[in-house]
Amino acid sequence: MFRATLAGLRARTARMVLSSIAIILGVAFVSGTLILGNALNAQLHDNLSRQTRGVDAAVQVNYDGQKSSSDAPKLGQDTVDAIRKIPGVAGADGRGGGTLPLIKTNGKAVQAFASTIETTPQLREFDLVEGAFPKADNEIALDARTAKSTGIGVGQKVSVLSKTDTPVPLTVVGTYSQGANAISIISDNQILLTPSGLAALQKQASVYQVVVAAAPGVSQQTLVDRISAQLGKSYKVQTGDAITDEALHSAGRGSNGLTNFMLIFALISLVVAAMVIYNTFTILIAQRTRELALMRCIGAGRGQVFGSVLLEALVMGLVASVLGLGAGLGLAALLQKAVGWFSGAATEVSVPLSGTVVIAAFAIGVLVTVVSAALPALRATKVAPLAALRAQPDSHDEVRRTSVLRMVSAAVLLLGGAGLIGLGMGSKDPDSALFVVGGGTMVMLLGVIVLGPLIVGPINKLLGAIPSMLFGVPAKLATANAGRNPRRTAATTAALVIGVTIVTMVTVVATSGKQAAGAEVDKRFPADFTVTSSVYDHPLPATLPGQLKSVPQIAQAAATTQTVMTVAQSGDQGVEGVDKSAVGTMVNPKLASGDLSQLGPGTIALNKQAVGTAKLGDQLLVSTADANKMLKLVAIYDAKELPDGLVTLDTFAAVAPKVVGYDQILVKMKPGVSVTDGQNAMDKATADVAVAKVDSAAATKEQLNGEIDSLLGLMWALIGLAVVIALFGIANTLGLSVLERTRESALLRALGLTKGQLRFMLVVESVLMGVMGALIGVVMGGAFAWVLIEALSSPDLQLSLSIPGGQLGVLLLAAILAAVVAALMPARRAARTSIVAGMAEA
Repeated sequence: MFRATLAGLRARTARMVLSSIAIILGVAFVSGTLILGNALNAQLHDNLSRQTRGVDAAVQVNYDGQKSSSDAPKLGQDTVDAIRKIPGVAGADGRGGGTLPLIKTNGKAVQAFASTIETTPQLREFDLVEGAFPKADNEIALDARTAKSTGIGVGQKVSVLSKTDTPVPLTVVGTYSQGANAISIISDNQILLTPSGLAALQKQASVYQVVVAAAPGVSQQTLVDRISAQLGKSYKVQTGDAITDEALHSAGRGSNGLTNFMLIFALISLVVAAMVIYNTFTILIAQRTRELALMRCIGAGRGQVFGSVLLEALVMGLVASVLGLGAGLGLAALLQKAVGWFSGAATEVSVPLSGTVVIAAFAIGVLVTVVSAALPALRATKVAPLAALRAQPDSHDEVRRTSVLRMVSAAVLLLGGAGLIGLGMGSKDPDSALFVVGGGTMVMLLGVIVLGPLIVGPINKLLGAIPSMLFGVPAKLATANAGRNPRRTAATTAALVIGVTIVTMVTVVATSGKQAAGAEVDKRFPADFTVTSSVYDHPLPATLPGQLKSVPQIAQAAATTQTVMTVAQSGDQGVEGVDKSAVGTMVNPKLASGDLSQLGPGTIALNKQAVGTAKLGDQLLVSTADANKMLKLVAIYDAKELPDGLVTLDTFAAVAPKVVGYDQILVKMKPGVSVTDGQNAMDKATADVAVAKVDSAAATKEQLNGEIDSLLGLMWALIGLAVVIALFGIANTLGLSVLERTRESALLRALGLTKGQLRFMLVVESVLMGVMGALIGVVMGGAFAWVLIEALSSPDLQLSLSIPGGQLGVLLLAAILAAVVAALMPARRAARTSIVAGMAEA
């Protein structure tokens, strides 16, 4: 029996290769994702190890037991000096720094985090890439990513803004790379200075950690004990090994996000591949009814027949796993390049092939294949020996549409999914709602798949009516072929339904999110342009509004500024000072009561949530540390995009006299000025203000849309693999069906059907299956997207359903074209078979 099975595999090699493609792609996705995860983890661990290399002890503030962070002691140079005097300390340096505005080559400033170079080389977490580290106060080194993004190279002059906003020129002496730490992760731009150089520039530099190197012969624990005895319980002192373990443990918890994210799509691909394999073996068993019956006649038992089919699946799974693992290595390398491209960092490609990955690849590939073939193998044992004596029609089991068990299972899944959706939509927590509703949609999708044989018949008739009217007999035959075996058709299209449903759902939700983001931008950008400071602690100069008002293209320029004020019984509130000219035009919130036009000297308007017990007309004491003033409440507004209170600029200056400069300037262009001309005029008017950053609603929308489109493109690419596998399933099913219907095709040819009509019949049949799967997927994906949007909508985030007709139309067109391509080889094979040879098929 074993030799017979292997002989059968050799005889059906072409069929098995086409069937194996689904598993190869699925295994490649899984193994590639796992290899990528291992590579990223290795890179992250390498980066984290830089942070702790050479460190024998680390000192941080111990916040446990402190009443508040303000009561905790501070780390500073005095702490470093005290540690350096402890016996056994070879060197100690503070790590930290502060923000500095770095002026790029275009004259504009960006926020940068400035670190100081350690005086003890052993303790440096920086690796030199080019040039040298700074040694003098007028020298600076740039992180390699910062040098690339700013276009500043070694040997060039670069300026930073001092405490007084005066540009201070520095010479770039080198570039460096650094490990992953709290600062490098949250800040895009990194620079390196000497400690004295930073002290001369920075308003307030901070130290978050002191790292210590031990003298020869002093153990890490001994060093920690000595430092702890010297500093006391207010400081947390750890060994270098403990810091390393803590950092790696923390990274291990958070570094698996990308891998888990991609494994979700790998799982979808494997489910689709399993369905393709199941359908393939079902057809193969149906085609081999006489062969299996003959084996039973000559003495093969049911167990031997069952084992032979599973052996075929095992061999297929093993071969597919080997090929899939090889493809996974290439996919992992490609994904690493993609990650580097998205992050803008140079990425070294590594493919760490661990034993876990190899075992997972073979386990998944073999297990999915064998399990998918189990039911068809069980069905093969039911072939009676007498079947060898008769022709080979479609079995009753395959042709019947459904059963009571299938109906009950579908009803349970559909009702269960609907229940989960209802439960999720009633949740007030958006994260919980998304998880529960998403799970409910997937359960309902499974219910529709189970119910497939019942629904494909009517849909097939509906879709087939149009080609039948247009193209006559070949199209009618194609429609009949697609509908005569509902279980097979449903199984073939199910894989495509899953992929298209998820693609559609993601696309519709993303499009709706873009629409909501655009509406939010309109709220936050009531003006044509907004000028803000690119450096948070460097406000816009007071002269800038006047400069803008003198620009011919600008109709209105109104400055705003903001600080925290104590408002009567409401407590501390964020209050914004607004140019009176902007009130009612560029600042026009939804009013709850009162009259915003009355806002002027000695008055205030409050946001609804900041009113407290105050009423319109009340005199409220508004104060800061520098002054206070009684202000009349003239309006109450309801606008989450605005701060707690609004006053005019003159009132703001009376209450907060020490606040200088402006936070933003709202600009309206004159009628007829295009966005491009307006942008050029704004850029020219703000060219001499290094911190001035010009934004527009149009540019912000474009940026947001670009980010969403990039994410959507990634999702399409990931889910697209499942769709490709599904299309291979259609091609495989059609190819096997052609072999099964060899005599039928020959008979049609004998009755007058031409080769071209036969090919066209098979193409129409393939297109009907492709369109059926895509259409069901689009409808279900749209419905599921609506459910998710309703669940995610809240007073703070209003989402409305937006159907991207163009994208979904492209998806349907792609399904049609792919179905045509899938039918080409089977149609060519059917047409090439001669009538005589076809009629002679047993």
